[in-house]
Amino acid sequence: MLEKCSLSLPSQSGDAPRFFQTLNGLRHLAETRRFKAWFLDQFGVLHDGKQPYPGAISTLEKLATTGAKMVIISNSSRRASITMEKMKSMGFDSSLFAGAITSGELTHQHLQRRDDAWFASLGRSCIHMTWSDRGAISLEGLGLQVVENVEEAEFVLAHGTEALGLSSGAARPMNLEDLEQLLEQCVSKKIPMVVANPDYVTVEARALRVMPGSLAAKYEKLGGEVKWMGKPDKVIYKSAMTMAGVDASECVAVGDSFHHDIKGANVAGIQSVLITGGIHATELGLTAFGEAADLSSVRALASKYEACPSYVLPAFTW
Repeated sequence: MLEKCSLSLPSQSGDAPRFFQTLNGLRHLAETRRFKAWFLDQFGVLHDGKQPYPGAISTLEKLATTGAKMVIISNSSRRASITMEKMKSMGFDSSLFAGAITSGELTHQHLQRRDDAWFASLGRSCIHMTWSDRGAISLEGLGLQVVENVEEAEFVLAHGTEALGLSSGAARPMNLEDLEQLLEQCVSKKIPMVVANPDYVTVEARALRVMPGSLAAKYEKLGGEVKWMGKPDKVIYKSAMTMAGVDASECVAVGDSFHHDIKGANVAGIQSVLITGGIHATELGLTAFGEAADLSSVRALASKYEACPSYVLPAFTW
């Protein structure tokens, strides 16, 4: 069934989809469209941060039999290798993936190479916002000097929302309000921010957790300059297409966020699949796994976020 999306958004390949098709599972799409590559979000699609969603592992295995390459594209602030290790620990066969492109990996590469004019202009001293309960992010190999005094900082690096990184490599736990107050000091000095996870929130065991994108949005609102390293910026989709050796017409992105996954796919000019049971489940009034969303509610969110999927289904199932 085709449902009107009531949007016409510019993209590299023309207009974003004006209509989306509702599906019960991926089998028909996988067997009829024969995409050469599938770009899969992880949180809210394959797992909830703690365990795989029902049917996700078997669906991935069946999708692999079509011969398509599968790439994880995630706004995780972790390196790609850590992401693959986590997938394996949850029971996913890592050999089924061509690889992973994460915001954390892109950030690390750009800070290390500095072959981009914007990154080349950054200094070496930074205020580092990271994780504590989830494990601090290592900056090893980047030649950075972590400082606590804003007056000594040349930029802000946001990997997490739980702690302030210390020069020793340890992390001092801080609440969100204190980190935001620190950002106000950084704005007054007019130093840029690099955000290594553009998500505002993420699904974790059915709850929503505040992510670094919220800090970045706050920084922009205060007047600060932000470099967003991940979805919805097309940089992450370009990297995934390069990894899979495909162009925009040969791939499809699967995600659960209108703002990050679907808008990003629209911007990159590629087809997209929205999983309604992820980050927008509460907004859509969903209470059980696999429950179908009211289509008028889906259309309302598409309008709200100015993003339209090509296909919509409840969960990543076959």
